[in-house]
Amino acid sequence: MLWNKLFVLILRIHQDMRINRYLPFALLYFFFNSLGLPFGLTYMALLTPFFYWWITNTRAKEVLLPFVVCIFPVVFIQMVFVGVDDKSYLTSLLNLLAVYIFCQAFYTYLKSCTDQESIFKKILILNFILCLVAIPFYFTSYSNFFWDSQPLTEGVNDFKRLRLFTYEPSYYATLFVPFFFFFLLKIILKQNRTNSWLLLLMIFIPYMLSFSFGVVTAIALSVLFVLGFYLQRLVVKRRVVNLALLSTAFIVSAIVFIILAFPSNTMLLRIENIMSGHDSSGKGRTYEAFFLAMKILALKSQLWGIGLGQIKVIGTDIIKDFYLYPVDYKTVAIPNATAETLALFGFVGLFFRFAIEIFLFVHTQVWKNYYRLLLFIFMFIYQFSGSFITNLAEYVIWILAFTNVFKQFDVLQKEQFVLPLCE
Repeated sequence: MLWNKLFVLILRIHQDMRINRYLPFALLYFFFNSLGLPFGLTYMALLTPFFYWWITNTRAKEVLLPFVVCIFPVVFIQMVFVGVDDKSYLTSLLNLLAVYIFCQAFYTYLKSCTDQESIFKKILILNFILCLVAIPFYFTSYSNFFWDSQPLTEGVNDFKRLRLFTYEPSYYATLFVPFFFFFLLKIILKQNRTNSWLLLLMIFIPYMLSFSFGVVTAIALSVLFVLGFYLQRLVVKRRVVNLALLSTAFIVSAIVFIILAFPSNTMLLRIENIMSGHDSSGKGRTYEAFFLAMKILALKSQLWGIGLGQIKVIGTDIIKDFYLYPVDYKTVAIPNATAETLALFGFVGLFFRFAIEIFLFVHTQVWKNYYRLLLFIFMFIYQFSGSFITNLAEYVIWILAFTNVFKQFDVLQKEQFVLPLCE
């Protein structure tokens, strides 16, 4: 009776609409952040002045000055000694500033809001409803409302993947990561009162429909690492063992069935292409991204990089020639956050990227919380196979990993502690 359970949850949300003042911003960020806007522009960026005002009033602390102090030496070196196109550089710097203010706003929200789980529940259910609404559109001429049709791998040139109202399926899949881990842990640690099968359906459907191999692979590796790292502590939990055995049996059975019944299906074809090195998307987001970053970096300073916004200025020809893009092709980028950091900020920037991640991992003791550890490992892996340096979804994951908000997932949490999913 999963549908009855879902209906009851929807009714409870409707009845509990004592509007959380943060909920509209959460819905805007998750569902509509780039809807109807030119590529690269988001509503979170447009709200930057409001966020800055709210942060300074809420925390009574100046947050912009530290950013300016830290970024000024890099800006000075790149503009004076490396040489950049001023207009594109300053535009990208302004965009980076907007991302920083959003990150400060999100951190302030985590520290100020006492009802994050309620917002998580509402987004989960609304997302699931939209997924169900999107499925019929797949078979119509209006599929582009929710689905992105694009080349997937060699031999598959027109494949539909769910993106909802975001600009790209992989971005949508990354957006959903904090919710996936949150409710998965609810099930594993027996903290949910919602039907577990319904909850599993609600968190797995987005990944089945978005078909994002990079995100799913990083999620799987994160779960395996945490299970292995805390094996002795988790293996004594009956639900963990049962779920592990059930998941293994289901995955093995599904793989065998797919191989025997559908030997030429898209998933197997892409796995085969990835293993043989013929998957253009996988190559473009991994080692080719680093190859192109190094070629572009060689045009300027390997130590300090080429500067913000300069990939489109000096890297366009290199990228177009490498992929044999037509002359009028406009979307030129390095779809890998680590490789993009290397290109824009050189080896100095790459060093500080990893230094900050490792420092915050140790300083905030990420390993003491299952949820934070899952998020950290996911993002640490995924930064080598996707994302970009102004990706809000990435920074939300990093901030959640370094901020101990959901203490019910602490490793040393008492066994009898139960926090209901739905009240």
